[in-house]
Amino acid sequence: MSGAVYSTDDIRVRAVHAVVGEGLPVTLVAQAYGTDRSTVHRWLTRYHGDGYSGLERRPVSGRPRKLQALDQDTLKSIVLAPASNYGFETDFWTTRRLNQVFQSELGILVSKKTVLRRLHEAGLTYQKPEREYFELTEEERQEWVRTEVPKIRAAVRKYRAILYFQDEAIGVRMAGTRCGFMPQNESR
Repeated sequence: MSGAVYSTDDIRVRAVHAVVGEGLPVTLVAQAYGTDRSTVHRWLTRYHGDGYSGLERRPVSGRPRKLQALDQDTLKSIVLAPASNYGFETDFWTTRRLNQVFQSELGILVSKKTVLRRLHEAGLTYQKPEREYFELTEEERQEWVRTEVPKIRAAVRKYRAILYFQDEAIGVRMAGTRCGFMPQNESR
């Protein structure tokens, strides 16, 4: 199979139950759970040897994680809180900001990939906020974008300014910072 997908205990139990309890073919179960049939056979061997407890994830060899002290609930509580709670000017999280918090709070410096991997494992994805305009009609908004935005951009370029704007839902937000981490299938 292409691309390793790590199974949870629940997936292994369901797959074994589908074969043993429901009598479904191993090949069909493997396709349904996005794994190889040899993997399902390995789960069945572990089940027959140790029952459902044999399907629990086993420790693997290798270096332990640097962020072992950071469980998914703690990570979510940090990311879903405003970044300003940790001394940042805006409330959006970036991997660099999260790494700074990990270093100050836990004394650990990790790579950007590690931060992204841990966020993904916690069910958090990098998302752009949805924009909604309530005060203007669509035609009025398009007219404003056509006439006023070029003037604003010209002034920013002319004065080499940093543009900030106020949003009553989120607070002060930097114009260049448009994304943040959120639980999958949710948006700001």
